[in-house]
Amino acid sequence: VFPSLQLFGTIVWILVASTRIPLPLLQGWVMFVAVTAWFLSIVFLCVFLFGYANRIAVNWNQTDFLFHGATFVFYFGAFLLQAATTSLHHFPRKFNSTTHEKILADHEYNISIAASV
Repeated sequence: VFPSLQLFGTIVWILVASTRIPLPLLQGWVMFVAVTAWFLSIVFLCVFLFGYANRIAVNWNQTDFLFHGATFVFYFGAFLLQAATTSLHHFPRKFNSTTHEKILADHEYNISIAASV
């Protein structure tokens, strides 16, 4: 399970970082969740790889359950925020302007969809 968290966290991290950020607050939270979950999964994996799990008196089944439950909640919230940002694709960037520049260009829209998924 840990490598999948690292892999998908890295993919989300790269996809969100490769787009222009129209709503920094929303996508900042998405980046925070992806980077934090990625880092904590590396730490959690190292605890097991280097044998610290045998030295620390913790119920590791419960800790694993809580970690993945919290990660699910935060990633689901990040998904909702990224999907909300993606849904603004057709709105203009400036409402008082005569130009019709979209918030997300078509290429960024596709990347944002991939990050949402």
